[in-house]
Amino acid sequence: MNVLASKAQLRASFLRWALFMVPLVLLVGFTAGQLGGPDSAWFAGLAKPAIYPPPVVFGIVWSILFVLIGFALALVASAWGAAGRGLALGVFAVQFLVTQSWTAVFFGMQDMTNALYVIGVAAVLLLVAIALFWRVRRMAALLLLPYLGWVSFAGALNYAFIQANPDGGVRGASGAETRVEL
Repeated sequence: MNVLASKAQLRASFLRWALFMVPLVLLVGFTAGQLGGPDSAWFAGLAKPAIYPPPVVFGIVWSILFVLIGFALALVASAWGAAGRGLALGVFAVQFLVTQSWTAVFFGMQDMTNALYVIGVAAVLLLVAIALFWRVRRMAALLLLPYLGWVSFAGALNYAFIQANPDGGVRGASGAETRVEL
């Protein structure tokens, strides 16, 4: 017999990785969301572009994407001995952290221009990660395609916010400020 693991053992390995990866991805995403959000006076004061969806959409979409991402990571992580497995996971980890840092740059630092650069770098890294995942497990790469679509939409939305708000909004707007013009 030339098989190292049975199908049942491979499924069990995937399930163990999924039970670890899905909550981990959700935790990282939730933590990044705490670094800033659309509840600030600065964001409320921005002109919203026509492509801006209702705010409830973001939580639903990200939750679904985080689960898909967790499953994709579990597929690659459970591919013991696969060529490129470690590189694929490493590139994805860097990409995921860059993507999650967008929230801190856009909402926390209130810097739409640099946030656009961050999302651009994240999209390029995601394309590289998808290519690397494809070499390890094609299904894992396919599971990341909705994420790529959403990151691309986020980039377009970020750009639309810059176009709608060329002054960048009033930075540091906390709602507690008083402006006096003479």
